[in-house]
Amino acid sequence: MEDITLINVTKRFGKILAVHDVSLRIFRGSLFFLIGPSGCGKTTLLRLIAGLCDLEEGDILLGSRSIKDLPPHRRDTVMVFQNYALWPHLTVYQNIAYGLEERKVKKGERHGLIEEALQMVRLQGYEARKPAELSGGEQQRVALARALVVKPKAVLLDEPLSNLDARLREEMRQEIKRIHEETGITMVYVTHDQKEALTMADYIAVMNRGRIEQVGTPQDVYHHPANLFVALFMGEANLLKGRLEKVNNLHGYVVTPLGTFRGKLAKEGMIAGQEVTMMVRPEDLKFHGVGENNIVGKVEKTFFFGATEQVILSGYGYSFKILTLSGETKKEKGQKVAVSFKSDRTILFPAEENP
Repeated sequence: MEDITLINVTKRFGKILAVHDVSLRIFRGSLFFLIGPSGCGKTTLLRLIAGLCDLEEGDILLGSRSIKDLPPHRRDTVMVFQNYALWPHLTVYQNIAYGLEERKVKKGERHGLIEEALQMVRLQGYEARKPAELSGGEQQRVALARALVVKPKAVLLDEPLSNLDARLREEMRQEIKRIHEETGITMVYVTHDQKEALTMADYIAVMNRGRIEQVGTPQDVYHHPANLFVALFMGEANLLKGRLEKVNNLHGYVVTPLGTFRGKLAKEGMIAGQEVTMMVRPEDLKFHGVGENNIVGKVEKTFFFGATEQVILSGYGYSFKILTLSGETKKEKGQKVAVSFKSDRTILFPAEENP
């Protein structure tokens, strides 16, 4: 296995700049997610790696070897499509065998490789079935087996679970994670689903308007977002505008209509007097005790989500979302409450950032 390296990659469709000067290193053996809103360029980037789009500028390396001019079947990468792309007239066995036939693998070697792939995706005994006889999750497993059977250097997955219902999606997340851990193969996975990325990825690249906004572990991009766009895209957030009063190393104090709060500075070079946007996640607001930062307000609404509840707190024309475990604390509408939150979970972004 080898790293995949993108160097100043650019792709246009007419006047639309789909991918703009992207440089990125995808570590070998990692489960690497490309995530972003619709139209951000993530699928185009995946197709450029696969060789399904012509590269206009830049280079793509597999290890130290440039693959930008190679056709898809010579790149040692395999694409798993959103719609599975199974041949409806072929059996499961024949669908999996297709890639081996294309690569002219000897007939005597094919059966063992196909059986190994079927075992990997837990579909032993399904060899004679046609795609129409399979559930959506089973069809996706066949598509994965077809990709794995040719022993590629990397598997490229384009929103592979988007056509499945919620229960099957959860099952297949676990299956893909298991397969990745057992094979150690490099996987590049495109999705717009934050939960999918946060629960499965080793690394996440957040894209916006054809550019990479941030690359990091799930913990990095969620708890330490590079900018306000990443913060809002990766999860719910409470925002409050204010002005920096004091800067102390990596922290600052922000004056807002609800009081003065301490938080981490999102960027170097931020100075006192600067307008900022304060961000804190709903789960980081706590009802119990007095902390570094405190807000008082009234309960406006409560939403029940099963294992968790979301409380909407309002005061002085502002509202905050608080996420708690169900039954952890019972709050009535109109009840006056105090919440606290830690400065290390409070991030101060320059106000001029427009997510």
